[in-house]
Amino acid sequence: MSVTSKRPLLSRRSIIAAAPGLAIAAAWGNRAVAQSSEDALPDAALAWTQLTPSAAPPLVFSTDKGRRLTLADYKGHVLVVNIWATWCGPCGEELPSLAALAERIKPFGGLVLPIAIDVDGAAAVKPFFASRKIHDLPVLLDPDGHSLDVLDTDGVPVTIVLDAEGRLVARLDGAADWNTQMVFEFLGGLAKPQKEKPAAVPL
Repeated sequence: MSVTSKRPLLSRRSIIAAAPGLAIAAAWGNRAVAQSSEDALPDAALAWTQLTPSAAPPLVFSTDKGRRLTLADYKGHVLVVNIWATWCGPCGEELPSLAALAERIKPFGGLVLPIAIDVDGAAAVKPFFASRKIHDLPVLLDPDGHSLDVLDTDGVPVTIVLDAEGRLVARLDGAADWNTQMVFEFLGGLAKPQKEKPAAVPL
């Protein structure tokens, strides 16, 4: 389950800012303890909701170097976009499976984009990645938490899947195991033919 709250007792911004210093259950409300570290993560392909292809949400985020990006900058790539935070336990549990998936989907132009909502930005994300030996995922940041507004949620993690045409085709609220054969095959089916080279990945 995602770490979530009943809204709008606090603004999303104030909740995000307060979360690292609060007990998560107290900060985020009724579903915060629904998924513990002892729960096995479900196969993402069995947990997500497949959607009728529709326009991608207008997410805006940045690299650790400050470059502003949108999902349109990744035209032609199959995308797994994960909104997460270093202080979110379920987010940390699923992150290694996202990193492993990123390696598997590279050959057909698939990308995993983990967008962190930590207010400390790269200063929080980089050591978190290093402590878990995650080296191949990009450091992408949304410290103001605008992604939560765009996706109409107070909870993390939340993950969306876009096909190579840039259309939203699946969504999962909560943590899951992303490095599974069913996920891999589904994403492969969304890719463009090999002769159609996707755009270069923004740095």
